[in-house]
This record gives sequence, C-alpha cells and structure tokens, in this order.
Amino acid sequence: MHRLSTTSRRCLNLSASSSPRFAARRQSARAISALSTSNINSTARSNVGPNSKMAPSNVTAVRRIHATAQHLSPHLASTATDFPRTHDKIEKVEDTPFFIDNQFVTSSTKEFIDLHDPATNNLVTRVPQNTDEELKAAVASAQKAFETWRTTSVLHRQQIMFKFVALIRENWDRLAASITLEQGKTFADAKGDVLRGLQVAEAACAAPELLKGEVLEVAKDMETRTYREPLGVVAAICPFNFPAMIPLWCIPIATVTGNTLILKPSERDPGAAMILAELAKKAGFPDGVINVVHGAHRAVNFILDEPAIKAVSFVGGNKAGEYIFSRGSANGKRVQANLGAKNHAAVLPDCNKNQFINAVVGAAFGAAGQRCMALSTLVMVGETKEWLPEIAERAKALSVNGGFEEGADLGPVISPHSKARIESLIASAEEEGAKILLDGRGFKPEKYPNGNWIAPTIITDVTPTMKCYTEEIFGPVLVCLNVETLDDAIDLINKNEYGNGVAIFTRSGPTAETFRRRIEAGQVGINVPIPVPLPMFSFTGNKKSIAGGGASTFYGRPGVNFYTQTKTVTAFWAGADAISTKADVHMPTHS
Repeated sequence: MHRLSTTSRRCLNLSASSSPRFAARRQSARAISALSTSNINSTARSNVGPNSKMAPSNVTAVRRIHATAQHLSPHLASTATDFPRTHDKIEKVEDTPFFIDNQFVTSSTKEFIDLHDPATNNLVTRVPQNTDEELKAAVASAQKAFETWRTTSVLHRQQIMFKFVALIRENWDRLAASITLEQGKTFADAKGDVLRGLQVAEAACAAPELLKGEVLEVAKDMETRTYREPLGVVAAICPFNFPAMIPLWCIPIATVTGNTLILKPSERDPGAAMILAELAKKAGFPDGVINVVHGAHRAVNFILDEPAIKAVSFVGGNKAGEYIFSRGSANGKRVQANLGAKNHAAVLPDCNKNQFINAVVGAAFGAAGQRCMALSTLVMVGETKEWLPEIAERAKALSVNGGFEEGADLGPVISPHSKARIESLIASAEEEGAKILLDGRGFKPEKYPNGNWIAPTIITDVTPTMKCYTEEIFGPVLVCLNVETLDDAIDLINKNEYGNGVAIFTRSGPTAETFRRRIEAGQVGINVPIPVPLPMFSFTGNKKSIAGGGASTFYGRPGVNFYTQTKTVTAFWAGADAISTKADVHMPTHS
C-alpha cells in the first residue's frame, strides 16, 4: 500500500475498500486523521476486448472505466485490452474517486453529480463534489511534491514523459471507450480526441530544448543569461467536449516544466482523466505531482481563490471563461482561457466543389458539433448558394447512432439540457424568418430511443441579427448566410464578436492571401475546414474567443512560457579584479 505524504495525512483519512466480484478487492491501510474516512474505490470493467463485436443486448455491463490494476485482482483488472464497448445498462454503479498522492480515493462528500450515458441516459457513475478538506489536501500534496519535483533534472522528467506517452498509446482504445460512454462521441472520433492530446505529450518530450535559456556577452567581462523556472502549483479546469485532449494540453507541459498540477476534469465526463492519472503513476510521476479533484462551481472558486495555486488553465464557454479569467487574474494568478467560437467558412465559386462539401459536412457535424473549432457557419459567396441542396444530401447520409455502433458518424449531444437548448435555437431561426433546409429534431435511433439525439440540421437564409447566428449553438447545426463578394464575406466575418477559427475554400492563391491578410481570427484554414495547429505551434485565438487578448495560449512554445517564469541573471567577472587593488566607484560611461 502506498502511503500519503505527511502533509496530506493531516487532511485525509484513507483506507482501502472491498466489494463483490467485478469490484475492487479489500486492501488495508491505517487511519491517518479523524477528519474523514475515505475508501480507495476502483471499479471494474466488462470483459470485452478492443476488437470485439457488440455485446449481446441481454448482457448487463459492469463499469470498469476508472479501475486500476494495482487495486484489482489480475484477472479483473482494467487493462489496455479489457474495457466496455457497449451502451448496456450498468448493473452496479460506482462513485468516481478522486486522485491524490498517487492514490484513488473515495470522497467523503455527501454531494454527487449523476453522470449519464448520452446515448441512453442510463446512469454511469456518480461524480463527487470534493469537500474543502479534500481540495486543500490536494493542494498540500502538490505543494509538498513541488519541493523535490522542481529540482528533478529535466532529463529525468523527460524520461517519465516518454513512458507516459507510451502508456497512452498502449491504452488508446481504453481511453476512447471511456469518452464514448461518458461524452457520447463515436469511438473513432474519441480516438482522435486522444490523439490530439497525445501529440502535445509527445511534443513535451522535447523539454530539454524547450527549456533552454539564452546567454549573451553584453560587455567586456559581463554576460546576461536567462533561465526558465517553474511557477509552483498550477491548475487546469477542463471542459466536457474533449475529455482526453484538454487534460493532455495541460498535464505534459505543466509537469515537464517542473510544476505540480491540480486537474479538475469536467464533472460530466471525468473517466478519461482518471485513466490518465493511473497512467501517470505507472509512468513514474512522483506522489503529488498530479492530483485530480472533482466538483462544479465551488471547486472552481476554490482553485481561483487558493493562494498556493499560481496559474490556471481553462477551456470552455464565455460566461464561465470570462468569470475565471477575471477572478483568477484579480487574485494574482496567470490565467490562460480559451472561450467560445462561431467559426465561419467563406466559400468561393472557384473552389473544388466536392472537396468543399465533404470538408464542411465533416467539420460541421463531427462530434455532434460540440467542438470549439466546429465549422458552424457557412458564408456562401455568389452562386455557391445553389450548392446547399447537395450539402444537405451529404449531411443527411451521415449515420447518427450510439458511438460504439459500427459505422456511426456522430453520436448524441452531452445532455438533455443541451439538446433542449439547441432545439430552441433552431426554433428561434424559424420564428425569425430563416429556413430549415435539413431538420434533425425528433430523430431517434431505433436501438437508443432515450438518448440526447439531434441529427444534422442546416438553416439557410440566415441574417447576422438572428439568434442562431449571434449565439454559439454547440450542436450539429450549420447556419448559412449569403453574400455577393469576397469583400462582403470578410466584412461579415470580421464583424462577428468571436475569432477562434475561419476557413476559405478557393483555388485562387491571390484570393486566399487577401483573405488571410484581412481576416480577424486566430486560426485560418485555406481549403482546411478545422485549422487547429499541431503542437509545435500554439492554439491561437482572437477577439472574444480568447481571454486576455490572446497573450497566453495553449501548447507550443507559448505554452511553455505560460508555465514558467523567466529569470535573468547578469554576471560580471572583471579580469582586472585578479590583480587590481583599487575599487571603481563610477557609473560605466562606455560599453
């Protein structure tokens, strides 16, 4: 049994737990304090391999998404090849643990958030709202770990990151299955979620190069050097739509630069983050370097107000993001916050029509439109508006189904509340005079009638004042506006308050360059519908899509800069000092 740090023992009382077959077996641990009595609570998985077909419909699944090998019998342990691949009802629903000092711990809280499979609305797990004592214990654990982690050599941290990357690859399907079950993405799309986070972890393995300082001999016998040093305890507040990718935007760069991390995954789908915590332990991260806590508003406020936390990373909507940026900044923290979006594509008549149609349908409706970089708005230039029926036919052919079903192109939206909100925005478009060219409301797959389903929807004849245009829909809905010229398209896009990403489809180089120079967006795609940069660059934004004017962006070298403090040292070693016996008391008057 691994022991908690002395600091954390003052806050938590941990013991092991037991349950019948398909659950964690009992392990013993001595009481640590009287504040709370918590159990290590690892859960089990159904015996379905990654390449298996769908389980029979009469099979009742047993949850093993958060199970860890060190707490289960070997033949029951959740592994890279043993995880659920169905939406079957879970017979024994377990509470999600939190993660502190490299231990999975059952919260002592009385407040839980029910997490439902979006495809069925069956209960999957209960997510705790960690108590103040548990949140403080996580910070204490991270503070203690920082004392030694900051002095761990960058080469040793790099070796741990190499192992972490290898373990993510080994558990790729397992992570994706967790995402499909809790978030609703198709299994193929969930694997892409993992990949885009994995790429950041791979890039973080270049830490020895990324952390190199600079040196210059600025005068005779004098040189100035810079060092990049870790901040201390940092935190990440993650959204529901990318349960693996966004944690992996933060975990690798925050830790490889020498910081310790408090990770708060979305309370709607924390399973992938819990698996990543297990893999981090296996990779060799010391106790306390990575801690995972759960909760909603109270947990967020704790992170924003806790003096020991020096920086906060956030991805999500504008209301929450602006609040987090303002409150965190007011408390003296660094804050990087990616917010909402209304991503446009300008379509020129000279573009490759078939390539454009395939690109826009995939970018608009993939992940059920629940991407901050979803291509949600089409600006049809000139005669291209005549292509809308063909776009609708291509979208209509997409398969909407449970994410584990073979051939599914998109799954459900995250919750009944999200479904109702999206449907209300579609209805508002009708009320304001737009046309519903393709209506996905009322769709239900035969096998999963109780899920949060909206099929691809296309709204045409939209104007800039309509609610469906001014608000981020965040669902499988494409809104289409008509303009006459490229200048009109650029003006329309630039007037929108968001500036995450934009695309243009054209065969003309000069047209593309004109668009690129004049458009106000953080990411520009030329015949690329979702131009998210790979991690050797950074996730840039503009206008209301990024807090703080875009000064702090995720991953790449700017991500390293966010998680480190620059120290500048100027040293003078006068050669004359070796023999001179008289001090120089005057200010220098020459170089």
